[in-house]
Amino acid sequence: MYTIKELYDLDHTLAKDYLSQFTYPWEALKGIKDMILELGPTLGEDYEEVSENVWVHKTAKVFPSAYLGAPCIIGPNTEVRHGAFIRSSALVGADCVVGNSVELKNVILFDHVQTPHYNYVGDSILGYCSHMGAGSITSNVKSDKTLVVVKDGEDQIATGIKKVGAMLGDYVEVGCNSVLNPGTMIGRHSNIYPTSCVRGVIPENSIHKNDGTVILKRISELV
Repeated sequence: MYTIKELYDLDHTLAKDYLSQFTYPWEALKGIKDMILELGPTLGEDYEEVSENVWVHKTAKVFPSAYLGAPCIIGPNTEVRHGAFIRSSALVGADCVVGNSVELKNVILFDHVQTPHYNYVGDSILGYCSHMGAGSITSNVKSDKTLVVVKDGEDQIATGIKKVGAMLGDYVEVGCNSVLNPGTMIGRHSNIYPTSCVRGVIPENSIHKNDGTVILKRISELV
């Protein structure tokens, strides 16, 4: 439920070749910066290097008060709205929304990802057509500062990394004001209720209710 192949269709990101090297998504976090620095100069004439190591597609719209920290790539037809803060090491795909007061840091956003209002997304990978509701955030550091462990029931996988946010599979919907705890993995086509506190592995085609209950979607909901 938490390998790259199970979570993502890699045809919807410029990071396809990079991600294909790994089994688990958190293994890719350490190299996002170097990947962007290598990829940027190869993007061609459709992208402009608007400042050192910041590449923006000519069809993207970046509002005047947005901050683009290096290195980053902003894909075609993407909007980076007023007050957005891209700290560094962000690969943002095509047709994405990075909204007001949104902060991105060390992330890969696949195509058609929406982080439209008051989101913090750090040390995370958001799959194709995933959506973060207003005020929902990824928490990427444990309160005791120990290394993050991905928990799937009784199974535990040590990441060996101090900062791991959330890995959202394709078509995941996260409700408003939810917190995704360090090492959260959410399978494709799953929904998180608003105001949820989420941890561990959420299977694909599931609904996570805000009391922590997880149920599988009915067949009618999958059609």
